[in-house]
Amino acid sequence: MKPSRRIFLQSVAATGAGLLLPHHLFAGDGVFGPSDLPEGFLDTATLENLPGKMPLIRKSFRPPNFETPLSYFEQAFTPNNAFFVRYHVADIPQVDAESWRLMITGDAATKSIELSLNDLKTQFEQVEINALCMCSGNRRGLFQPHVAGVQWGHGAMGNARWKGVRLKDVLARAEPQKSALEVGMNGADRAVIDAGPDYVKSIPIWKALDENTLIAFEMNGEPLPHWNGFPVRLVVPGWTATYWMKHLTTLNISSKPVEGFWMKPGYRIPKGKFPLVQNFTTQDTDTNTPITEMVVNSLFTNLADNVKFDVGAVTVVRGVAWDGGYGLATVEVSADNGETWRRAQLGPDLGKFSWRQWNYQIQFDKPGKRVLIARATNRIGATQTVELIANPAGYHHNVVQRINVEVVS
Repeated sequence: MKPSRRIFLQSVAATGAGLLLPHHLFAGDGVFGPSDLPEGFLDTATLENLPGKMPLIRKSFRPPNFETPLSYFEQAFTPNNAFFVRYHVADIPQVDAESWRLMITGDAATKSIELSLNDLKTQFEQVEINALCMCSGNRRGLFQPHVAGVQWGHGAMGNARWKGVRLKDVLARAEPQKSALEVGMNGADRAVIDAGPDYVKSIPIWKALDENTLIAFEMNGEPLPHWNGFPVRLVVPGWTATYWMKHLTTLNISSKPVEGFWMKPGYRIPKGKFPLVQNFTTQDTDTNTPITEMVVNSLFTNLADNVKFDVGAVTVVRGVAWDGGYGLATVEVSADNGETWRRAQLGPDLGKFSWRQWNYQIQFDKPGKRVLIARATNRIGATQTVELIANPAGYHHNVVQRINVEVVS
């Protein structure tokens, strides 16, 4: 079914974001994703509601994978009811907060302990951090040639305020031994059939003990939504969301690398292809390594491809930019397909793990076709690529975004 103008306008109105669209941009020009998604995806795309959610772009129903429409990214923090949904397994129970327990155990734990939600809230210091949560495969649908997996556009991410307790404080209760190498984690969600691999992940002990790694029970000032991990989830700022375990039930302090499908062969990238600082070396092989931190990236939030501008009109283009936690230095915009660049105005710095909004005023003095490009650079000198870095699973797509523009009189 082709998207309709009525459905699009209803979805934008529902956001409360006040999306300002340039001349002639409406309907299917961006709400369901960029035009270079694989053939057929835009034609069959729909906006659908999960309980407690606004209409999101359905990618799959079992397991539930729903993408956030671009209009919601006009806000500094993504509303809970518009936050993307990502699962690998389809059996997602409604967890009862009163009976829920978190077990901390493992061969490198001196003792095993069990904590209730009330224990977490009353026995540990509560902290809040602003952080972008982004699926490792965000923009996978834009890979050329296309690769297998959920064909995400730009919306498998969201920025939020996460409140909880430090993971290291909780682990301290179990008294990790010197042999501790990794911390494995599991959640309440399960595969529908016993033969399916349980979604089990791990992080290196040094990342688990980082003061910014949290067990979160609030999101944007409210309890975690069911579809985003209620009652608690792990928050690993700067790293992709594969480690942000939802419906957390178990922490396993291990003296050995954690095994399992979602560690090997899942979520791997070729060794040496990406300029990463934080490496998960205990899980390395000769040829690949686990994906870890997000790479520097940016996104136009009020434009979609083939937008039309009026000659002489001053238009403000807006976007967001982010990286793995080193902080944004600049966002530059080119209005001539990369021949010249001008700095955009950066919005408030909400913390090194948050995305940062930016804006740029542009004016064209004659009609014709143009290409707008945005390029972010972080404080350690990493910048976006101009050519795709190929990898089998479609991770780390951070090619500069190009928007085709037609200037009309």
